[in-house]
Amino acid sequence: MANKEHKLVAASRKDEGKGASRRLRRSGHVPAIVYGGHKDPLSIQVEHNHLWIASQNEWFYSAILDLEVDGKVQKVLLRDMQRHPFKQQILHMDFLRVSENEALRASVPLHFVNQGISPAGKSAGVVVTHELNEVEVTCLPKDLPEFIEVDLAGLKVGDIMHLSEIKLPKGVTIPALAHGKEHDLAIVIAKHARVEAEEAAAPESAEVPAAKVSKDAGDAAPKKK
Repeated sequence: MANKEHKLVAASRKDEGKGASRRLRRSGHVPAIVYGGHKDPLSIQVEHNHLWIASQNEWFYSAILDLEVDGKVQKVLLRDMQRHPFKQQILHMDFLRVSENEALRASVPLHFVNQGISPAGKSAGVVVTHELNEVEVTCLPKDLPEFIEVDLAGLKVGDIMHLSEIKLPKGVTIPALAHGKEHDLAIVIAKHARVEAEEAAAPESAEVPAAKVSKDAGDAAPKKK
């Protein structure tokens, strides 16, 4: 899916430091910084409630945002967000400027569809696990998808789907695949629940303490007369 327009409004700020940041938060704003794009870093502030509502959407973490600062719009990606450990409060944000002519890397969510109608999904006692929920891609900003659909309609019991099997939008690649087959990670696995239970129990049953082995070996040895 191609990216839609998502807008955030901010204002530049000159006061920096912990004291200034605390004052901003008390006034209902979030301190943030914009960097990259061959320009100097810019300190900004964003209204917290507006930012909090936006942060509840999946696109906020992967889509290119139209950040309006003092009336001027620039394209950015969210790169870091600090939250309060227990309050519903955003403490700080980092935004990266993007250039329309330069490829970028971003993590994009995976949306798994048609699992329920697949042979694996309709089979009793089958567990379908999603090994990855997002994937890092590289592309030009105009080609960055907000999410990538993974069609599971043909998934059968025993199947393992890998990164290389994802149908990517035009202009989008997965850089990890360029580093060899060992980086072609599994993204979906379909297997019987019994098999999964046996595999989960196998490591525990296979490990026998060395002390026990030694003791058992001693008990089995013939006694000297």
